[in-house]
Amino acid sequence: MISFDSKFFNITDTLDCGQVFRFMPYKSGFLTFALDKVCYAKTVGDKTVIESDDDAFWRNYFDLDAPYETFVSQICGFSVPKLTFACQKFSGIRILNQSPYEALVSFIVSQNNNIPRIKSTIEKLCLNLGKPISFNGEVYHAFPTAEALASADERFFKSIGAGYRAEYLSKVAADIVSGKIDFDRLSALSTDALKSELLLIKGVGNKVADCAVLFGFHRMDAFPVDTWIEKLYVEDFGGTLKDRKKISEYFVQKFGDLSGLAQQYLFHAKRKNLL
Repeated sequence: MISFDSKFFNITDTLDCGQVFRFMPYKSGFLTFALDKVCYAKTVGDKTVIESDDDAFWRNYFDLDAPYETFVSQICGFSVPKLTFACQKFSGIRILNQSPYEALVSFIVSQNNNIPRIKSTIEKLCLNLGKPISFNGEVYHAFPTAEALASADERFFKSIGAGYRAEYLSKVAADIVSGKIDFDRLSALSTDALKSELLLIKGVGNKVADCAVLFGFHRMDAFPVDTWIEKLYVEDFGGTLKDRKKISEYFVQKFGDLSGLAQQYLFHAKRKNLL
């Protein structure tokens, strides 16, 4: 079991800030799924408690060895009032250490999509193609391996709600299995080079690439821009740029190596209508 100060690890905010889709309410907290692992996370008093069969995996997944107290101080040091407010309000958000493979596939599903449908499609992927896994006497399903994903065809992906993304899922699975997409090689690249490589993948545009870079490869110098961030840029930062790639570059230039964490604070606060 893991017990951690909830001021710097709030399980609700961490799961609900748009970086991950495989979690569900359970008892007084949440079940969280990653690859073939499951944990139960809940708040008990001033602690976030994680129950699992693999504490080392989840400690890394929730980034619990990183100094978020220092990160919060550094972000407040930018002296951007609305960011300071969002950072202090949601200081318990942590950037997850997700599998680059799972994150890439998940964010391909997410493009031009709403969260209930994204979660439904990913859950159907797991139910149909993922191996059974047991936790606390219940059976769930792992995220499918690339080989399992590649065994399905476009018709299957369309049948579970992927729509036009079915083509992209089929192609990315085949390219991973063939070695054309090599996550070890990608992980060794600089952030700019990594994003450039991801943009070569069919179905991956700037937003999906930035999400994969931040949430799958844990590169904090990435700043995904979606409708909420574009709205925030105009309304709260007085921005005039129209190109989302340039908006992302504006924020990265402003917040540097903490851009991704700043993005999550701002995104979460804006989506909750607190900015």
